[in-house]
Amino acid sequence: MARTSDRVQQINHYKTLRISYSAAPAEVKSAYRELVKEYHPDCNHHLDNHDDIASINLAYEVLSNPQARAHYDRSLGIKHAPNSASQSARRSATARREYHLNEDQKLDRWFKQVYEPISEMLEVILDSLDEQIDDLAADPYDDGLMEDFEDYIDECRGSYAKALIFFRGLPNPASAAGIASYLYHCLNAISDGIEELNYFTLNFDDCHLHTGQELWRRADEMRYCAQVAMQNLQTI
Repeated sequence: MARTSDRVQQINHYKTLRISYSAAPAEVKSAYRELVKEYHPDCNHHLDNHDDIASINLAYEVLSNPQARAHYDRSLGIKHAPNSASQSARRSATARREYHLNEDQKLDRWFKQVYEPISEMLEVILDSLDEQIDDLAADPYDDGLMEDFEDYIDECRGSYAKALIFFRGLPNPASAAGIASYLYHCLNAISDGIEELNYFTLNFDDCHLHTGQELWRRADEMRYCAQVAMQNLQTI
């Protein structure tokens, strides 16, 4: 009898998702969504093949992750053109300039160049989820409504990426260490929440939606703590 690991090795994730070996990430996502709809019990009550949906989920988990896909491709003997755009470490003169500023100047600079822009991006991300969910609740299986929700998630992902750049762009002064910690945990919760909301759009599992909402709540709590800490610091 073949062992489970042997059977897993024989599965071709590309064939499972019905895509080519050169499929772009968007094609992987689209193929997965269509198959989930096809096999989802809410849409097809007569289907009861858990092995199929498990294989589909596994294929997407592997092929949607760049590192996991690269490793899987190597195991299949698939070779891709090397990435000529190697990332080089860029060091700025920020640290040297910071040395010549006093603590108040550092705080003022960090507030304007890090805290304020991040706060604006957090507002875009955190203040619209309930409204977006209410709109989608009219019919989660409506392609137009789901595309609107996906656009919102993409907007959140873009704002999160920008916020992360600002957060890493300038070291926080010692007096703002607590505020920076709140922002760090806020951004982490948003990152995890975005992934949970994205999983919901792919498999329509409300568990991911509820987890995303809870992560949004935690992020909003961290944002509030950062706001209070900043106000207290500025009144000293």
